[in-house]
Amino acid sequence: MEEITAIYNHEFSTKRLEQVRDLFIFSCYTALSYIDVCELRQEDIRTGFDGNLWIIRKRHKTNVTSTVRLLDIPKAILEKYKDKLPNGKILPIISNQKMNDYLKEIAAICGIEKTLTYHVARHSCATSVLLANGVPIETVSKILGHTNIRTTQIYARITDLKVSNDMEMLAQKLDAAHRIASR
Repeated sequence: MEEITAIYNHEFSTKRLEQVRDLFIFSCYTALSYIDVCELRQEDIRTGFDGNLWIIRKRHKTNVTSTVRLLDIPKAILEKYKDKLPNGKILPIISNQKMNDYLKEIAAICGIEKTLTYHVARHSCATSVLLANGVPIETVSKILGHTNIRTTQIYARITDLKVSNDMEMLAQKLDAAHRIASR
């Protein structure tokens, strides 16, 4: 999450790196793959039954419907490019090869030692944004548009922080139950 935040907050000196950053961060918060971002259109963004904006579209790879709520950061990125791009595009798309080349440049600028590729954004969404913040694996699987939860479990390398947070929640529940029982 610290690396996602570092990339998001960095002021890039070129429009090209700024746009690559925006696309990468968009996928860090939506879990959309490169091809799904390329194909994303305004009509894929709908107001849900809960009044929130959602991306609802079939994944290119699996043809399974993916449903992703638009959080504030991806909403702001979409707003930044609204009505500024040709051919109904809502994000500034470049080739996947160029994207990955520029992501290596972004990693170097931001002091990130990992090899950044566009797919890392999808993985980061699953692990650092969703699972690490307590979103159940079944929900993560639906957001990712997986046909089988076993595919999602590949992303679910449980972090030490997640284990710590889960155990802290358990300790608090047990402590509260113990206080009630001892009255």
